[in-house]
Amino acid sequence: MTGRLECSHVDRLVCLGLSHRTAPVELRERLGALGPGAARCPAVEEHAVLSTCYRVELYAYLSEAVEGARDELVRVLADTHGVDRDLLVDHLYVHADEDVARHLSRVASGLDSLVLGEAEVLGQVGDALEAGRSAGTVGPVLTLLFRTAITAGRRARAETAIGANPATASSMALALVEGMLGPVAGKRALVVGAGRVGLQTLKALARRGLTEVAVANRTPARAAEAASSFGAEAFGLDELAHALAWADFAITATSSEQPVLDEHIARAAADARGARPLVLVDLAVPADVERAVADVPGVRLFDVDDLRAGLDDALAARLREVPAVEAIVEREVESFGRRFRELEVEPLVAEIRRRAEEVRSQELARAFRDLGEVDERTAERIEHLSRSLVKKLLHEPTVRLRERAGEGDADEVAEAVRELFGLASPHES
Repeated sequence: MTGRLECSHVDRLVCLGLSHRTAPVELRERLGALGPGAARCPAVEEHAVLSTCYRVELYAYLSEAVEGARDELVRVLADTHGVDRDLLVDHLYVHADEDVARHLSRVASGLDSLVLGEAEVLGQVGDALEAGRSAGTVGPVLTLLFRTAITAGRRARAETAIGANPATASSMALALVEGMLGPVAGKRALVVGAGRVGLQTLKALARRGLTEVAVANRTPARAAEAASSFGAEAFGLDELAHALAWADFAITATSSEQPVLDEHIARAAADARGARPLVLVDLAVPADVERAVADVPGVRLFDVDDLRAGLDDALAARLREVPAVEAIVEREVESFGRRFRELEVEPLVAEIRRRAEEVRSQELARAFRDLGEVDERTAERIEHLSRSLVKKLLHEPTVRLRERAGEGDADEVAEAVRELFGLASPHES
């Protein structure tokens, strides 16, 4: 969908994303801090960043006052992060308008995850919203967008079996290990990589009660830091053969562009192990383990493709739930579209209320002048009466105004309301 970047029509609500399907790890990491770059772009009114193990996405509401706002945003991102614009465009996927709500709702529902229906991403969507609100970069439009997606994700899990037998990449990896070695309790585990997936795997191992765990990482200090939180041993990648000789199984999840475990290392480990089998599960994209390692005697290698292909009956049941989840997503997207259009008239609603408050205050002051001395309790009752009258008189018109806007008549009804209330057009003020 990168061609959408050249579209002459400026779609104000956009998602620009990179995932393991579209971009190498190095590029995803370079754009992992998308937020600050967007904040310095005059084309952006609101923005939020969703960053997970396999994706980094920028959600933005663009300014209609900036010509070519989307192209300007891409230029700023490329310049800020030192990436060639054409290279960035080649790897970006783009969603616009209601497709943004559809995409984020599918993400939050687990439909766009490596492991179908995984639940962790819903929390990450919520975290992205809270981070944007705390930073002051999220306003009413993106708040509505993210809440729509969170609602879709919650409904998907409450109303369908998409989340039955919750599974993450790491828990699926452990299921593959147990298929070969039996229960992992009491086994020795090696985690290669101390990034987010590696830490997720360490947590999964801790929940299984494993006590003999080690971490190997390119940076020994990072390995030691990750290991210390789980009572694990730390290794550098130069000690990988030794660590593999010790372990019963290993799960790899580094961000390296090149394999970190080759056939030579695997054979050295196998020779030191004797007859003990070694199970390797490679969760990395690109792969951490050379394919030739699968030919080493005593070694059983699983990769991301096996993770997908090795889904059990529970995951097959999840697949049967996809149409129901897609239907939930579409209903939430329809609701988002209606409420998004309603937002167009919120400034007009606020203006009507300001004008009504001005009139109420003026008339109340005139009434008090005419009444003379009024005791405090009576004055409070009159004040309350005036506010109540204004609120009730405006309730029905504002409800109808929002409804008509939600149906797609925002411009027509706004013009009529401005004429009826004697309010100037935004272009005239």
